[in-house]
Amino acid sequence: MAEVAEEATYVRHHRKKLVFLFSAMRHFAQELADRGLTVRYIRIEDDGNRGSLAGEVERAIEDCGPFERLVVTHCGEFRLHDEMQAWQDRFELPVEIREDDRFICPVDRFAEWAEGRKRLTMEYFYREMRRETGLLMDGDDPAGGNWNFDQDNRKKLPAGIELPERTVHPADDVTQAVIALVEDRFGDHFGEIEPLRYAVTREKAEDDLREFLKLCLPRFGDYQDAMADGEAFLFHSVISMYMNCGLLDPRAVCEAAETEYREGRAPINAVEGFIRQILGWREFVRGLYWLKMPGYADSNFLGAKRDLPDFYWSGETKMACVRDAVETTRKHAYAHHIQRLMITGNFALLAGIEPKQVEEWYLLVYADAYEWVE
Repeated sequence: MAEVAEEATYVRHHRKKLVFLFSAMRHFAQELADRGLTVRYIRIEDDGNRGSLAGEVERAIEDCGPFERLVVTHCGEFRLHDEMQAWQDRFELPVEIREDDRFICPVDRFAEWAEGRKRLTMEYFYREMRRETGLLMDGDDPAGGNWNFDQDNRKKLPAGIELPERTVHPADDVTQAVIALVEDRFGDHFGEIEPLRYAVTREKAEDDLREFLKLCLPRFGDYQDAMADGEAFLFHSVISMYMNCGLLDPRAVCEAAETEYREGRAPINAVEGFIRQILGWREFVRGLYWLKMPGYADSNFLGAKRDLPDFYWSGETKMACVRDAVETTRKHAYAHHIQRLMITGNFALLAGIEPKQVEEWYLLVYADAYEWVE
């Protein structure tokens, strides 16, 4: 495992995102070592760090070889995947790229579903995934009698509603060291590090999932499209960064949510809406990315050419919703899907902002962001 400058700076990632990922990596490496596995872990500040994943693979071969083969996981963006496919010739070693089990639908399975379709519609893909996985199915029929309960998930947040208090995970010595490192090396990047509330181990991420299921899921459906000034989390799960980096397994997350419905602790509109975001949108967007890359990154159907406004960084605008979304983003490296889609995304669409600039901003500012998402 390697922390390398190229991956930390090809876009100027939010400082909290860097702290979260570096700390999660270091904790995971220690867990592996504690289980008796040999781990070669390269820190970004280590002498001799070559600054790229390819450079560190090359150095490992020089230091520890010869090897029979190189095994890697299918990565999160085309740039790196393209590079990994060239490693076989570069290093004169067979390279095996394994399916990424942080997803439910393999890339080839999505391509098979998409083949021959004139229009790719998430809802139809989602229904097929429900059938294949058995999630929220009663035999051949969808649980609750409908595939989609989105019409029940658009309530306004009532005045005076009590919002759940969420756990803040204190920074241990490993995370404190990472915070100091990021402040020193990436201090000019966007975003605030404190308060750092996110889990950096699987155990703590699972604690956050259980907290969401108990405190938030029952009302998540009703208010998932709501916003409130100064409230970052409402009833949202805030676990997308855990699934995307591998601390939580998406299938297990969906199964845990379904259990809450089956046991009568959460209504169908909440559980279906939550599972649809994972089994539907998350899998669909990832499949679409790999199906259409590399040309997808350059698509600009409406010919939008304007530059991203400065207030996407500063939050200095009279538009209250935009200001709140940007301030939330700067503080937490997170914003829920309505802030992202209907506020920052919709403004960019209406104003004609160049897609590449919008995509880079999203990739940079959110702790759960990888190019396949953007």
